[in-house]
Formats: sequence, structure tokens, C-alpha cells
Amino acid sequence: MTQLAFIFPGQGSQQVGMGAELARAYPIANTVFQEADAALGRALSQLCFEGPEEALKQTENTQLAILTCSVATLRILKELGITPNAVAGHSLGEYSALVAAGVLDFADALRLVHARASLMAEAGETQQGTMAAILGMEIEQLRELCDGTEGTVNIANYNCPGQLVISGEVDAVNHVVSLAKVEIGERRCRLLPVSGAFHSPLMAPAQQKFRSALDSVTLYPPQVDIVMNVTGEFVKDVEDIRHLLFQQITQPVQWEKTLRTIEKAGITHFVEVGPGKVLSGLVKRTLPESSTVNVEDIKTLSVVADEHGNGG
Repeated sequence: MTQLAFIFPGQGSQQVGMGAELARAYPIANTVFQEADAALGRALSQLCFEGPEEALKQTENTQLAILTCSVATLRILKELGITPNAVAGHSLGEYSALVAAGVLDFADALRLVHARASLMAEAGETQQGTMAAILGMEIEQLRELCDGTEGTVNIANYNCPGQLVISGEVDAVNHVVSLAKVEIGERRCRLLPVSGAFHSPLMAPAQQKFRSALDSVTLYPPQVDIVMNVTGEFVKDVEDIRHLLFQQITQPVQWEKTLRTIEKAGITHFVEVGPGKVLSGLVKRTLPESSTVNVEDIKTLSVVADEHGNGG
């Protein structure tokens, strides 16, 4: 049977209407949205299905919405007999991956993501920061620009060959972007519509406050191999996982390394579980010989079910 890796999207993949079709068609998916609504004491499902978009884009809503949508999709795949041999998630998506690996209960994942998103949003308000995508620049070259810039700015996401994201203080990020434009051209650098400098030292206040939430949940040994963002390596020990979740708030996402680690384990088929197909694009650019599909609605689910359902 084909070995599969499930990969889970992070912030930026949200869209109004996500999960609605699947929740209507599959009671098991609808139950996940009901669980989230009950746990949070508000209609997160309505926000996912109907918007408004402005509310959905707020960090404290986005992260919970994508987690819930991803887990709902995951439960359908499991019901159809489609299970992963390895999992990973991009930034916020790491929490969906931990649910898929059996490390976190969904209720605890909601609790952690609620705390994480609120604290990150709060840190974004008190420490004015931003992020920018830089395309087509070598890692060392970009690192030198960051190191030579006054203020806080660092590489936050190693997404795929030729796609890096920087994060930090607004002036410092803008300065690096202006230098990068000279090197690689204006169209290859763009500021991202985010509410803070995620995966940078500016998130340290959020990180410290997050520790108590992280220490309060039970983590279970992974039932499926999981690759963590901070190291880009498989991690088995639950206390190592806890520590890496703590670090992840201020440390870069090693996504390219994550994909290569999965490939080295002999897995070349990837399924993006949740809204959008951002990660599918990163897989294609990192591992062009691999196959990747995304699952976010009935049409994309049927493609995966035909290929991999019930032993296929």
C-alpha cells in the first residue's frame, strides 16, 4: 500500500465557506465543528461557513478555524480508511498534526490554540511587527541582510527552495525588503498581511505566557511519526514535543527540511488536509518527483478517496 504523509496548513489558508460542504455531507465532520462551538462557547462553525471575512482573518479566530476545519477533514479521511504513515503541520498546522498523531486530544488542541492565538495577537499589538516574503534569494545572502540591519529581523519560514519569509520590527523588515528589492527585483519581495512578527523574538512575551497553558495539557506518545517545525526532524518523546511547541512561537519554521525528512523516510505521497493548497505548492517546489493532493471539499475528497481509500 502507498505510504502517505498528511500535512496540515497554517495561518493564511483560511477562506469563508471552508468546511461547510464537508460538514453538510459528513456527520463526523459536523460533530467536530459542534465540539469546537461547545468548547469555545461561540459559533466558530458559522464564522468558518459564512464569515464575515474580516472577522475570520483575525489571528484569534483564524487559528481556531483552520485547526477545526483540518481536524474535521482528518476525521472523514479516517472514516474512509485513509490514514497517514507520517504527519507534519506548518506553524499553527502543527497542532492539527499532533491531533492526527494522537499526541493531543482535539479539546486540548483547541485550548492550546486559543491561548496561543490570543497571546500572539496581544504580542502583535504591544510589539509592532510584520513579515515579508522574499522569493529567489539564497539563505545566506538573506541572513546577511538581516544580520546587518539595525533592529530585530530574522528568517521566520524556510518554506521551500527560493521561498523565505522574514519577520521582525516594522522598520527592520522594511529595510531588509528595500535591500532585497535591489538584489532580486521589486516583484519578488512583498509584505504579508499579518498582525505581528510571528516566529521571531518579538513573540517572546507570548511564548512566556503560553508556558502555563502548555504545561496544563496531557501529551500522549505519537501513534504516527511526526516531524516538528523547529527541528525539521521526527520526534517521539512527549516532553521533547512539549518543549518544541514552546520554542516554535519564536523560532523559524523549517518546512523545507520537514518535507525532505519525510521523503528520506521513503514517503513520496502527500495529502494536504484542510483549507487551501499552499502546502501542496511547497511540496511541488521542494520535491518535484513526489505526488501531492489537497482535501478541502467534496470534489478534492473524492480524488483522494479514489486513489487511497480502503487500501487503494
